[in-house]
Amino acid sequence: MIRYSGSNGIAQLEEFLGMSRSVVGFTGAGISTESGIPDFRSPDSPWKRGTPIPFDLFLRSEEARREAWRRKFALDDLYRGAKPNRGHAALSTLVAGGRMSAIITQNIDGLHQASGVKPEKVIELHGNGTYAICLSCELRHDLARVRMLFEETGAAPRCAACGGIVKSGTISFGQALPESAMRRARERTEACDLFLAVGSSLVVYPAAAFPALAKHRGVRLVILNREPTELDSIADLVIHGEIGDVLSFILERRGPMPKSSIE
Repeated sequence: MIRYSGSNGIAQLEEFLGMSRSVVGFTGAGISTESGIPDFRSPDSPWKRGTPIPFDLFLRSEEARREAWRRKFALDDLYRGAKPNRGHAALSTLVAGGRMSAIITQNIDGLHQASGVKPEKVIELHGNGTYAICLSCELRHDLARVRMLFEETGAAPRCAACGGIVKSGTISFGQALPESAMRRARERTEACDLFLAVGSSLVVYPAAAFPALAKHRGVRLVILNREPTELDSIADLVIHGEIGDVLSFILERRGPMPKSSIE
């Protein structure tokens, strides 16, 4: 087992990347904090305000749906200006160069796609908060339109096509994770030779099972996070530090993110 921190850890990470032909990225909330989006465990995190609305309650209660949308739009207002940061840009560079086959993410902010990563290369385990979806016919709805109707009528939105319940594209408490995303994440994990976990506390399952699966299959596991994680003891390399600072060498030595991706 190789364990480093600081500059030695960055050098070891660079060596691992150079030796690898198929890297999988795995990201949690920590990669987006540099963009101004706090992680769930921050003491003043707005994600902690109010008891989560379970999925089954959302389905059966109009009042619960209205409250869920009120909270959704309030959070959107807080992070409306969030842009991809150096961590997103570094992973985008690895994907664009063909070194990273996919990014498995627990995040719902869409910043990987905003950084230039093609949507098919991002596997979203917890959904995406940048659009809404009908739970019946699966038609996607533009959030701006949904918000306009919600603020005009005060009613929870319904699908214009089939009349079904419209919900944010995120996965709620008690809602099953998307089977296709879970399957793709497993396939990519089983096919990679380096698993790079970035900005995740690795305590939320079943998502956190993927780095453990990679290690079980003999894949190198690298964990980059500000704080210790529960899987540090099995990793080949653990780096505790600021994600943007650590991953900046990827941008410096492999070229910047394309300009069109960050405008």
